[in-house]
Amino acid sequence: MDAMTPVRPTSADRALLQGPHSRTRELLLLLRAVVDFLRGFRVLHFIGPCVTVFGSARFGRDDSYYALGRRLGQRLADIGFTVMTGGGPGLMEAVNRGAREAGGRSVGCNIVLRQEQQPNAYLDRWVTCRYFFVRKVLLFKYSYAFIALPGGVGTIDELFEAFTLIQNGKIRQFPMILMGTEYWRPLTDLLERMAAVGAIGPRDRDLLLVTDDVEEAIAHLERNAIERFALRAPKPSRWLGESAPAARALAPRTGP
Repeated sequence: MDAMTPVRPTSADRALLQGPHSRTRELLLLLRAVVDFLRGFRVLHFIGPCVTVFGSARFGRDDSYYALGRRLGQRLADIGFTVMTGGGPGLMEAVNRGAREAGGRSVGCNIVLRQEQQPNAYLDRWVTCRYFFVRKVLLFKYSYAFIALPGGVGTIDELFEAFTLIQNGKIRQFPMILMGTEYWRPLTDLLERMAAVGAIGPRDRDLLLVTDDVEEAIAHLERNAIERFALRAPKPSRWLGESAPAARALAPRTGP
C-alpha cells in the first residue's frame, strides 16, 4: 500500500494491545507495525529539520486559536523549518495552512481512527499510521522543537511524551513551547506543584516556555534550536520534485 493511501482500522489493529495471541498472529501484528515504520521513514526521510506542533482537531476556523496556529505556521516557515503536525483538521490544519501560505514545507503524520480522520488539504507530504506509538516516533524523530497549541488528551499525551524523552535524555534538550497561557494555566500550576513536592526536578519546569506571543516563540526557537544545534540554510535544492520553497529552508550543519 502506498504511504499516502488512507487505511482503515481493523480488528487486527485493535488486537495489538488485547493480550497474548498465537505466535503466528503476534508475528503478523509485529509486521504490520514494521510496515508502518517503513512507510513513515520512506515518506519523511528528506523533509529536513522540523518543528512538530501539537493541537486539537476540534477547534474550527472561526476560533482565535486557529488564527494563532495559522500565524505560527507562517512564522515557522519564515525561519526555515519544515512544519510537522498530526495531519488532521482543526489546529493541525491551521499550522499546516500557515506554512503552506508562507511558501514553506508542510507535512503530517495522520492516524487511522474510528471517525476516519482525513489528512488536511494543506500538506505537501503525509503518512497515515495504524498505530499511535509509530506515529509518535515519527513526530519526534525529525524535530528540533515541539510546540503545543490548545488541545485535549491526545495533545497532552504527545506533549508529555516529548517532555519525558527530553527529561530522561532519550532525545536532546530541544525547546518545548506552550502557546496559550490562560488555556495551559492549570497544567503549568500542576507542574509547579510537582516541582514543589519533588515529583519532578527543579529544572524540569524550565524546559517549557509558555507564551501567547508568536514572535517570542520564534525568538526562542532561533536561540535554542537554530543556533544551539547549528542549523543552517543549505544551497538551493529540489524537494518534492519542485523548486525549493520561497521560505528559507534549514538543514543540520554537517561541516565547517
